Amino acid sequence: MVAVQSAGAQDHFDVINPATRDRIRSVPIFDRARVSEEVARARRAGAAWAKLPIEARCDRLRRVRDVIQRRSDEIADVISSENGKVRQEAFFHDLAGTLATMTYFADNAPRILAPEAIHLSVAKYKRSYISFQPRGLIAVITPWNFPFFMPGADVAMALITGAAVVLKPSEVTPLSALLLKECYDEGGLDPDLFRVVTGLGETGAALIDARPDHVVFTGSVPTGRRIAIACAERFISYTLELGGKAPAIVLDDADLELTAKAITWGGFANAGQICASVERVYATGAVYDGLLARVSEQAGALRVGAARGDRVVDVGAMSFPRQVEVVKAHIADATQKGARITAGGATPEGSTGLFFQPTVLADCNHEMSVMKEEIFGPIVPFMKVKDEDEAVSLANDSHLGLGAYVFTRDKARGRRVAEQLHVGSVMINDVVTHAGLPEIPWGGYKQSGLGVVRSDRGLRELCEQRHINEDRLPSIAPPYWFPYSEKTERGIVAFVKAVFGQGLAGKLTRTLLR
Repeated sequence: MVAVQSAGAQDHFDVINPATRDRIRSVPIFDRARVSEEVARARRAGAAWAKLPIEARCDRLRRVRDVIQRRSDEIADVISSENGKVRQEAFFHDLAGTLATMTYFADNAPRILAPEAIHLSVAKYKRSYISFQPRGLIAVITPWNFPFFMPGADVAMALITGAAVVLKPSEVTPLSALLLKECYDEGGLDPDLFRVVTGLGETGAALIDARPDHVVFTGSVPTGRRIAIACAERFISYTLELGGKAPAIVLDDADLELTAKAITWGGFANAGQICASVERVYATGAVYDGLLARVSEQAGALRVGAARGDRVVDVGAMSFPRQVEVVKAHIADATQKGARITAGGATPEGSTGLFFQPTVLADCNHEMSVMKEEIFGPIVPFMKVKDEDEAVSLANDSHLGLGAYVFTRDKARGRRVAEQLHVGSVMINDVVTHAGLPEIPWGGYKQSGLGVVRSDRGLRELCEQRHINEDRLPSIAPPYWFPYSEKTERGIVAFVKAVFGQGLAGKLTRTLLR
């Protein structure tokens, strides 16, 4: 297993390198008492942090960002060792995404969280606005596939709003989160403001029991459902970013060379362990065979293994054994029901680590689990469709709705198809990259989650949104207050008929009030 309790102690667990199966180090398990202590500690520090001007908070985050950039080589090594991804992906996926997010929000948070005026169409004598205020304490629970980027982005955004943060990282990859904490301490933040609690599922449950003011969770649908129930029972608000089953719709006018490269990278980067990975391909008959041949050839040429010395590889290890078994089960189910393996399909010969060949499956259909359930591994299944309409219908035939991709040379056609897909985000002629861009709201429909992470909208969702209303003129008692009279009633009736009437007078009045 990748992370297990140590043989002689119930208060620690081991972190295992998935590429070598060697033990890296032991990490403590935080019990309920320790989690409660960490939450209380962060709350106390957060009271002073919330009072700082937002510009000052942004300046502090820039210092931390500079520490992360300076220590990037060390951080990339830790990410690769505990997660299994290749070093280039550690830099591009985790470090670049974190640094971009910190930079964007440090530069733009004062604008994003400035009071938002509300236009009042009738009560012109009033002024209303939304004030964005710190929530107090935000709990962040993150997965193992992006062990630095996920906590790096969520923690930075929460802190910029003025909240304190307690982070519970995945037990599979806690070392990246602990290194993130080191960077914050080195950057000069109060060490009590951002705390990390390591452990198994019980530690995460204890964190919610400690009653944070908001929970940000990224992970599986079953765990997300349990967190939603726990938060609802405690009246805690939450943001959930859950699973994905991203379809790639390839239309008959697609650029096949570009599309094949996109699907190969989108399906096998990070060993397919991305919620935005290409998890199913619907290609029209005109392009199906040519695209399948290109992707199969490219997948077969990818170098799988651990980088050593000057040896560069394309696909690293999967992160823990259970996910390898999920991949094998999908392949077995598909081939038993008529799918063909056109590339990969097995563990590399002689491999001792958690490696699996990039696998392409042809002739798939919706009777197979690989087309309906989340894979989260290096498989790309292909299905032939007769036309655009069938592709859209099949793409929407899923309990998940996080992301999707459309390939066509016709931009208008691409937008038309994209707008029919029941997902939170669609890329046309590109894949995956949008999931790490700080400006883009990342979230899904159906069982892919609730709310969004990142983006201006995501930053505002981390705040208490308080409506403030005041008089523009000197305050007086309005005529519609008690006591009622025949005179005030006549006035109210005349007002309603004048403003909302469908005649010329009503239309003119509404025009003047705009």
